[in-house]
Amino acid sequence: MKNYKNDFPIFNQNSKDKQLVYLDSAATSQKPRAVLDAMDEYYKNYNSNVRRGLYPIAEIATQKVEEVRNQVARFINARDASEIIFVRNSTEAINLVMNTWGDMSIDMAMDDVIVATIMEHHSNFVPWQFLAQYKETAFVVIDITGEGYIDVDGMYKKIKNAKILAITHVSNVLGTINPIKEIIKKIRIVNPNITILIDGAQAVPHMKVDVQDLDCDFYVFSGHKMIAATGIGVLYGKKKLLEEMPPFLFGGEMIREVTVEQTTFANAPFKFEAGTPDIAGIISLGAAIDYLEDIGMEIVKNHEKELLEHAFSQMEKINGLTLYGPKDIKDRSGVISFNIKGVHAHDIAQVLGDMNICIRAGHHCAMPLHKHLGIVASARISVYIYNTKEDIDLFISGLKKVKEIFKV
Repeated sequence: MKNYKNDFPIFNQNSKDKQLVYLDSAATSQKPRAVLDAMDEYYKNYNSNVRRGLYPIAEIATQKVEEVRNQVARFINARDASEIIFVRNSTEAINLVMNTWGDMSIDMAMDDVIVATIMEHHSNFVPWQFLAQYKETAFVVIDITGEGYIDVDGMYKKIKNAKILAITHVSNVLGTINPIKEIIKKIRIVNPNITILIDGAQAVPHMKVDVQDLDCDFYVFSGHKMIAATGIGVLYGKKKLLEEMPPFLFGGEMIREVTVEQTTFANAPFKFEAGTPDIAGIISLGAAIDYLEDIGMEIVKNHEKELLEHAFSQMEKINGLTLYGPKDIKDRSGVISFNIKGVHAHDIAQVLGDMNICIRAGHHCAMPLHKHLGIVASARISVYIYNTKEDIDLFISGLKKVKEIFKV
């Protein structure tokens, strides 16, 4: 297993006896030198606004941004770069769709429903819950099995009259990789007119994603979870839908013409990108894709599987420890949520944090799922390309220390 840590400056500033063990990449990832250098180059050499100036550095900045748009389209296999919209993050992307596509669908029939799953992050749950309340229609939530898989049979029975299905590609709590392609294929037979939005925030950083092969209508992800900067995300949408949807925000750079009487808007993607974008963030996203593609997404995925197997083999030996989600590694991404009987998740995280081992504790923006599991909170580790088996070993040692301290 190759050690990629040297590419990430944050891991090279700690002494050997206080090394950073970062196991919270599902929240945000660390940044490699290549990404930091790309942002630095922008600010040092061609810092300017895009699509506005006619001077050389403005033209360079505009060209770089559009190159990244094309790069993202290739990375997820969109049909056309115009189907790629730059936003702040997955949350903004979902809210954009809810406010624009939702506006298009204002005339819902009495028996139309909006569907999400119980394993959704709040950002792919609350907007649709709100839209259903606003439209005075039913908000239907798909359950999961005891093993942490979506209840697919139950789903097919509930989507016959669904206007939209909002579903995560990978659960940020259970680590479950949902069989999105198979789900969409069957759903389109049952309900050909349904719109399907996929939350790919925990998928795109860890595996190859092909939106055409999936046949989803919308797909969202965040740059900061895939070694790019915070403040940059992507909404993919099928061109026909984007052309029909109204803008989300209004202002500069999203218009074709403004008169006192009326305004006409630019075509997608620009009509959805009002104001100055996060130019450095977009540049960072391009550099992040370069870095991941140089490694290879299959290698990224396999690296995480090795770490999961190593972690599972040791965690299962710890008395009183409960693991959540599928037991089969092939059905999981690099997330493991757990609890230790007699110890609150926050206490686990605090003890480990004092040892410079960074994990997550809480409901992970998935309160309905935690309620379904019968727990208030859980502790969570999430691995990425820069993690090693040594990190896992130190984490396991930390868990044993937790049990000693709390005498459980």
